[in-house]
Parts: sequence; C-alpha cells; structure tokens
Amino acid sequence: MDYEPLVPPIPAPDLKIPKSEATVEICAIDSGARFSLPIDPFLTPNIADKTRLSGPAFSFLITHPSGRRSVFDLGILSTLTQYPPGIQTSIANNGWEVTPGRDIARILTEDRGIDLDSVHEVIWSHAHWDHVGAPWQFPARTALVVGPGFREAFLPGYPADESSRVLARSWEGRELREVDFRSGAQLRVGRFEAVDWYGDGSFYLLHAPGHAVGHMCGLARTTPGTFVFLGGDVCHHGGEMRPTEYVPLPREVTPGMVPRLRSVCPGSEYVDGHPEKSGVKPFYRMTESFPSDIGVAEWSLEGTEEFDACRDIFVCLAHDESLLEVLEYLPKTMNGWRGRGWGEKVRWRFLGDFEIGEKDR
Repeated sequence: MDYEPLVPPIPAPDLKIPKSEATVEICAIDSGARFSLPIDPFLTPNIADKTRLSGPAFSFLITHPSGRRSVFDLGILSTLTQYPPGIQTSIANNGWEVTPGRDIARILTEDRGIDLDSVHEVIWSHAHWDHVGAPWQFPARTALVVGPGFREAFLPGYPADESSRVLARSWEGRELREVDFRSGAQLRVGRFEAVDWYGDGSFYLLHAPGHAVGHMCGLARTTPGTFVFLGGDVCHHGGEMRPTEYVPLPREVTPGMVPRLRSVCPGSEYVDGHPEKSGVKPFYRMTESFPSDIGVAEWSLEGTEEFDACRDIFVCLAHDESLLEVLEYLPKTMNGWRGRGWGEKVRWRFLGDFEIGEKDR
C-alpha cells in the first residue's frame, strides 16, 4: 500500500486474471459533455449538504496490435433533441442540467484522422442515454455489442415502441451482437463472468449486472501485469466504492490526495464525517429505486471494490469527476498510468466533495 492506512487493511481476493503478454492500447476520450443531477434519487445518505451528482461521460478507444479497434461507450448525444421523447422529458422535468459535447465519431475522424472503417465494434456498457451516443455515425460494418438480455429488454426500440428510451437507428443496418457469457469455455475474472474479447488475454468484457439490463465492464491489459478497469455505471462516485476493508481511509489526508485541502488533515476527521463513523465502509450507498436490481447491483459493486483494491488496476468509472484533471486524453494513451501515479492521484480525490477538513473556499 502506497499510503499509511488508518487501520490495517485485509488482503484482497485473488482476481485470477489469466496471464498473458498481449496488451492493447487504450485512450480515454472526453467529449466535453457534462451533467449535473439531483443526488437524492441516486445516492444516499446526504453527506455534508452535497446536493448534486455531476460529472463527464467518458468513452474509450481500444486498439489491438492487429489494428482492430473497439470503442467502449459513446457518451451523450451532441443534440439532445435526437433522444426519444421519454429521455427528453426526463432531462426537462427532473432538474437535470445537461451540456452536450461532441459526438465520438466526429472526434475520431475530425480531430484525430482515424478511419472509422478500422472500428470493428462499438461496445455499450449498457443502454442508458448517457452512454449510447450515435452509433449510426459509424460504418455499417461496425457492429454494436450489447450485454445479455438486451434484445428482450429493448427491441424494437423507438419509434416502433413509442415508450422506448433507446433509438432503433442505433442498430438498424448493422450487426447487433449480444454477448453470451455462458457459451463455450466459461471464464471468470474476479467474481464476474468474462469473455476474452480478442482471444489473447489483452481485453476482457465482464458481466457486471444490476445497474441496468446487461451491464458490462471492461478490463484492458496495459502491460503484462497492469490493467485499466472500465467500470461503466457499476457506480457513479468514488465514495460508493471507497473506503473498504481492503482500502481503508488514510491516517493522514494530504493536499496531494485532495487538492482542495490547504494542509494535512487527520483521517479521523473523515471518519467523524462518515455516515457510519467508519474508515472501512464506503460513504455512499445506491438508492433502492435507482438500479434495475439493487441486490445484484450491490454484488457487482462489491466485485468492483475487489478490483479497486489491486494496485495494478486503475478503475475508471464513466462519470467520475475526480478523473477529469488526472487523465490524459486521445491521442495520448492510458498505458503508462502506473508510472504517472494516477492511482495515487485519484484514489481519495473524491473526498474534496465533502465539507470535511480545512478546505480552500
């Protein structure tokens, strides 16, 4: 452990990630989209009067040594009026503040000169509005990859189903590939059912259900022994998965950990501000009404905490605001994350959301 914990950590479970020398190049994409939502429908309890849940909507470009490319999530549409009526109503009536960014296909082509024919598939972590983007901007040969149960839950889509919150044009005219985690040689990475996507151990899709039907995470091997975990919406804020018994609060919280601090703050102050006065339990819980299945969603989140406990794995949540000033974006890669100290820079950054300790106001 690279900091002094408030209490001794317990060993994290063995994730049993298969060994491989194969790696992928992974690049984070920030489209510029931002959202701010009332926090109460999503996370509980209220902590230090934090009333809004805000953040980006990251996408990721994965490039295999063969030249095959995959895009993991497409974020928020650049034009909100393209969404089905149900989504537009939610944005208008629920106190959501949404600033669209640019479409991912346009960023790839106009900014980076990437031939979209090299993108073999768009992978949706799940089918919520802030992840689906505009797949129709990719060539017809680009498949749309979705998780288990997608067809039954979401087809035929809008407008054939006027109540649907997913656009049918996303898959019309292209292969819609629903991942089957239980066919062939069954594999688990950590507690999750897994598929070795390229067949060489360089990138895995993980079935992490509960938040939404067919929710998937990704695990990209950046060196033979280091990884980036693409969490999608398995949780939304660092305080949902930290601290844990594997990753206890620090004995001292420094300005290097939480940039808003003016001076070192004892970790005990954050224990005092914790809803359960704990240094080994996450600050937040997801509300029962938010995920599609609260029990399964909590199981997947616990599995993510096991990945987060491994210092060789960098966990990226799709909407984690604390990543914004740490990540480097396309065309720069994430592969050197360990040497850049990203894990240490990000781990406790979320504590700056709470009015605890001496802050620079």
